Amino acid sequence: MTDVSEAKPVLRVKGAVLVGPEDVRDELWVVGGRVTFTPPAGARDVRTVEGWALPGLVDAHCHVGLDAHGAVPAEEAEKQALTERDAGALLLRDAGSPSDTRWTDAREDLPRIIRAGRHIARTRRYIRNFAHEIEPEDLVAYVAREARRGDGWVKLVGDWIDREEGDLTACWPSGAVEAAIAEAHRLGARVTAHCFAEDSLTDLVEAGIDCAEHATGLSEDTIPLFAERGVAIVPTLVNIATFPRLADGGEAKFPRWSAHMRRLHARRYETVRAAHDAGVPVFTGTDAGGSLPHGLIGAEVAELVRAGLPPLAALSAAVWDARAWLGRPGLAEGAPADLVVYESDPRADVRVLTAPRRVVMSGRVVA
Repeated sequence: MTDVSEAKPVLRVKGAVLVGPEDVRDELWVVGGRVTFTPPAGARDVRTVEGWALPGLVDAHCHVGLDAHGAVPAEEAEKQALTERDAGALLLRDAGSPSDTRWTDAREDLPRIIRAGRHIARTRRYIRNFAHEIEPEDLVAYVAREARRGDGWVKLVGDWIDREEGDLTACWPSGAVEAAIAEAHRLGARVTAHCFAEDSLTDLVEAGIDCAEHATGLSEDTIPLFAERGVAIVPTLVNIATFPRLADGGEAKFPRWSAHMRRLHARRYETVRAAHDAGVPVFTGTDAGGSLPHGLIGAEVAELVRAGLPPLAALSAAVWDARAWLGRPGLAEGAPADLVVYESDPRADVRVLTAPRRVVMSGRVVA
């Protein structure tokens, strides 16, 4: 048995602990903020939490410290992080933000954030105040800069509306993006890219990209490339749901773009299902922090099921597979005790994810 101080609070989680999709334990203990499956000896101050326990959910595409207008004050970023936490998202991949949120690392009550630095976009080809806006000759230098600032990720804007073309087009020449991705990999960082359209994907995957955000333009030509090279996608279906509204707003000025966005939206579920069926790794992300509110991770898992993924695959895309992909532990011996407890089995009905019963961070019940 594990020895603990009598004065030290201990947490017992009992019922069904989902260590893995099929690895279910009757209980775990939390001692000193860490997971153990060995009952501690001599513990008197014990709190018990009952239910179906999961490792903290993963929102692999959100933006803490950002709103529709750009960077926000620390107080607003804190509210965003707390909203994610209370929804059960305890591990976040911040897919681009102009804000410095490293102060959150000292807070045990806030989600763990893996940062991709600031977006890197082509000049006047992205949302104002979000990104470094540069030209191709500077891409390698800026990728190197953000690789050093981030937590192992860099975020490019792969395509955006070209006002002269009146439609989505790729932002970078193939040679520039290939050199930039090679530099990021040399520095130990992975690269992801915002991609709505079809024509940016081939160059990116052939250049060695590690992930594509949204990936609405995937087709029968590019899905096999993604599968063969193990390139992940984060579909952000709760965000893609806004495409019709965006298309309506741009109809008068950019009719080609509006029609394109509607087509991408119409086949969004078919695209994600085809990618999953082909073996493309799929992970959950909400794109919260731009125009969407935080706290939507449960809704995103439900969207993956609606797209045709088996419920267990959709759940794993937000839990076990996602944590392994990002290099963070789940409910393993000695791991930080970041977990969420539900009333019923989320494997049976993923809709339970929208209503956590308890949220535990570093062994403390915080929500």
